[in-house]
Amino acid sequence: MILSADEIKKAVTADDIEINPFNAEYLGPNSYDLHLHNELLVYQEHKLDMKKDNPTERITMSESGYELQPGKIYLARTKEWTATDVYAPMLEGRSSIGRLGLYVHITAGFGNMGSSGFWTLELSCVQPLTIYPGVAICQVFFMTIQGNKTLFPEKIKYKDADDIQASKLWQEF
Repeated sequence: MILSADEIKKAVTADDIEINPFNAEYLGPNSYDLHLHNELLVYQEHKLDMKKDNPTERITMSESGYELQPGKIYLARTKEWTATDVYAPMLEGRSSIGRLGLYVHITAGFGNMGSSGFWTLELSCVQPLTIYPGVAICQVFFMTIQGNKTLFPEKIKYKDADDIQASKLWQEF
């Protein structure tokens, strides 16, 4: 089951969900809006290799925005840190963002119980689009877990993400 706004607020108060910073104004009926940080990572090479630690370049967006180009992946992060040992968090783009042709995540919208950190977003667009730091770009919602609860293992490569995380798939080879 998905938590309602009231249940999210109760869980934050009870420390079962951490959203930092938290502002009740960003609660939706069953989600919480997360905001875009001012930095992006882009891969330096056009051809990427799953077995390599592909080099990235950091871009800092100004308040006047940054224009995304189609055919390119931009890694971003949320301004908010989230954590929960009780619920399974899920991330989705906002419909107003999608209606501009911006994909907020390609496949990584699922978080594990016990995960924590800033969400890394995989931004891509269908036509040139100017984005702005601080915009409410996505929403997180929380689902209850049935059955045995197993926390996110400490050794997982993206746990406690304190910055934008490029792919670490190469570590699995």
